[in-house]
Amino acid sequence: MTRSMTGFGRAYRDYGGDRIGVEASSVNHRFLDCSVRLPSVWLAMEPFLKETVRKHVPRGKVTVTVTRKRGPDSQQQTLVYDAGLARQYIEASRELARLLGSDGTLDLGTLAQMDGVFYHEEAEEDLEQAQAAVAGALAEALGRLNVMRETEGEALAAELRHRLGLIREALSVVEQRLPELESAYEARLRERIAELQADTGMTEDRIAMEIAFLADKGDVTEETVRLKAHLDHAIELLDGPEPAGRELNFLSQEIQREINTLGSKIHDGSVAREVLRMKSELERLREQIQNIE
Repeated sequence: MTRSMTGFGRAYRDYGGDRIGVEASSVNHRFLDCSVRLPSVWLAMEPFLKETVRKHVPRGKVTVTVTRKRGPDSQQQTLVYDAGLARQYIEASRELARLLGSDGTLDLGTLAQMDGVFYHEEAEEDLEQAQAAVAGALAEALGRLNVMRETEGEALAAELRHRLGLIREALSVVEQRLPELESAYEARLRERIAELQADTGMTEDRIAMEIAFLADKGDVTEETVRLKAHLDHAIELLDGPEPAGRELNFLSQEIQREINTLGSKIHDGSVAREVLRMKSELERLREQIQNIE
């Protein structure tokens, strides 16, 4: 199955009256690179969450963001007050009123807004239970991320098959042109042999070497056979069950090598156009391969 490295997934869990949200996003990367953003009190979960990501996503740059929204019935925070600090505020306000000759007093509403009078106190929580809730949301988010990666991967695979087909079409045009080109090349080769034989200064071994070199220079049978084999292999990888991004990337380099050799061996305008067409399609194909897992 061909999967893209681009995806996104989100999931939620209720925990102790709070709402836990987990978002997982991924983009293309040569290897697996995972980063996790957590509330500070849950930083100890990071290694476990990264290991969870590794089990679900083999390759790509993955970012996991965990949020926690307090609910009205949250069991993790308690609103408390500092009575001693409140008394200090009241006494200080009375002293200030006496100094200013004022009858003003500090009312409860104003006192409640003074810094430190009311504050939230974190309750001790069971980290294992919290981690279980986060892990459940993460697994669900990663599942949705992979569904998106698979959907996009199917579209990418279809596009790659199309590009490979266009390269094969261009190669077929070149192959149809080869018999005529080979006949013309054979005629030139015969002329060259005659020239070499007329040169009394060359030995028979040297003439044989020159003929073999010239014959090989114009023969593209091996290149066309290898190129078609590479194209077939690419299709097999796209249809196979294993992630194929790295192997497809390597294979695209081999395809490029064969196309370049074809272009350098055959000097013909119509063939040059088809070689350029193959190179253009291969460049598009290689760009798309970079996003395949």
